Amino acid sequence: MKPIFARGISNQFRLTLAIILSVILIVANGRLDPVRQSISSVLSPLQYVANVPGALLDWSAEHLATRDMLAKQNKALLRQQLLMSERLQRFEHLRQENDRLRGLLGSPVHMDSKKVVAEVMEVASDPYHQYVVLNQGARTGVFVGQPVVDAQGVVGQVVQISELTSRVLLISDVTHGIPVRITRNDVRLVVNGTGVLDELELKFVSKSTDIRVGDLLVSSGLGNRFPEGYPVARVMKVIKDNGQSYATVTAQPLAALDRIRYLLLIWPDELEHRQDHNDIPVAESNDVKPEAKQEVSE
Repeated sequence: MKPIFARGISNQFRLTLAIILSVILIVANGRLDPVRQSISSVLSPLQYVANVPGALLDWSAEHLATRDMLAKQNKALLRQQLLMSERLQRFEHLRQENDRLRGLLGSPVHMDSKKVVAEVMEVASDPYHQYVVLNQGARTGVFVGQPVVDAQGVVGQVVQISELTSRVLLISDVTHGIPVRITRNDVRLVVNGTGVLDELELKFVSKSTDIRVGDLLVSSGLGNRFPEGYPVARVMKVIKDNGQSYATVTAQPLAALDRIRYLLLIWPDELEHRQDHNDIPVAESNDVKPEAKQEVSE
């Protein structure tokens, strides 16, 4: 007589099978990177297709704008252009003065870098990592470790590329760090992400360090990753507790990480990039997603 409820696979067999599969995946993980990159390149067109509805909505919104709205925007842009022109005039004077001082000191002059504008196609849905996907990839010359900024300051760095897209790890990610200096006194520190978009932290800051609320932190250029002088964050809190060995310092990123849409990819030094394209050291990123470990390491 057949039993009504047939006995299934034993729990011990299931556990053994799960352990064997886990070991196989751990061993094969490092060898699957080329496959992941190929799959990512194949799926890149799908990301563009998924982005079509949003692009159509934006196009419709732009063409349905009223004449009065366009007139107001035009007036605001003209005013902004006038203000920016005045600032550019002052900056040109400062640049000339800086060139003269560099000539007196014998310091090398920093040449203008190549830049490409990229649009955000996707925002990370992973709660443990904060990254965005851009619509520029290897075909444009994007490389792993490339710095990314917006109109306000540093946003992050490229950690993975495909033929048409690239993945950018944000500076707010817990695995990200960037060397900075305080503009007020040139003290050099390292800013780390906390996993919160509007909060960064400075670890192992001595209580004797001259750092104050409101200090501007800019990239120091150390590590040969982020060019020197780009704004990163502003110090928001400094707590020096006698019971702690180090001060507790938090800062707020200047880049609007929660509403970024257009970003700027920067080639800090094209000659250096051509020489080190195949072996780019990472000083600002500790650990990223598993698929990028072969390309980005501490």
